[in-house]
Amino acid sequence: MAVPDFQTLMLPVLKAAADGEVKISDLVDKLAEEFQLTEEERRELLPSGRQTTLANRAGWARTYLAKAGLVKPTRRGYFEATDRGRRVLAGNPGRIDTRFLSQFPEFEEFRKAARDAVEDTSDTTGELVERTPDELLRVTHRQIENALRAELLDRLLEASPTFFENTIVNLLVSMGYGGSREDAGRAIGRSGDNGLDGVIDQDALGLDRVYIQAKRYKLDNGVGEAEVRGFAGSLEGAKATKGVLVTTSYFTPQARAFAEKIARRIVLVDGQQLAHLMIKHDVGVRIEETLHIKKIDEDFFASE
Repeated sequence: MAVPDFQTLMLPVLKAAADGEVKISDLVDKLAEEFQLTEEERRELLPSGRQTTLANRAGWARTYLAKAGLVKPTRRGYFEATDRGRRVLAGNPGRIDTRFLSQFPEFEEFRKAARDAVEDTSDTTGELVERTPDELLRVTHRQIENALRAELLDRLLEASPTFFENTIVNLLVSMGYGGSREDAGRAIGRSGDNGLDGVIDQDALGLDRVYIQAKRYKLDNGVGEAEVRGFAGSLEGAKATKGVLVTTSYFTPQARAFAEKIARRIVLVDGQQLAHLMIKHDVGVRIEETLHIKKIDEDFFASE
């Protein structure tokens, strides 16, 4: 038989995780046995040549299950079923797919971004306009990036506070603030000083500094005006004029309004922007595959 699609793999992946912590690489071998795949099917690779088709689809199955709250990561490369996942299995479902997962609000929120990305545009008459192949390719890219942003935030929430603070400093350095990573590393030494989790020197003498506060909040726990006001007070205590307040969740309208009206320059970076910047500046991510889109070279044929 052919390699099963990722939705077909959802139920077997959840069942494997219900027995306790499972390693994703071991799971791939188990799935190959369960579906009686041939050696050729097990070795089938994606066009990039870097991952097998089965491993890729098992990974997406796990991602979708995690977005529905049915599995959770335990440590690098490992995951297990949640209490919700075990309750789902207790109901003896015949199949788990995206339609089944849509009953969970967290999954619907995750899918909403994807639906917004693929929704066909309409012309002035209200008729749907079919997307070109180029547009569809970019839509697919946005879908993959949406899933990656969600996974990045999950990983940051699992990490230690120190790792999270270091990640923010690394990100700002990658964006061009503070010079070298060695300089930023020395700046981290002030982490936790009077409510400030990091500081980056904009110049060699430290005359111009950017202070950082990092709030690793659950996605539904917003940062309010009180937290921004407290950060502003910490900046005042450090005689600083610039600060970056970063969270894995979101900022309330009141928090944003307060940051806009005060004299000190405070930039607020919420979870979605944080994940976007990490992807853009290659912090915590790597390039898996590069697709080259080519077109006719008109200059070449102009000499005919």
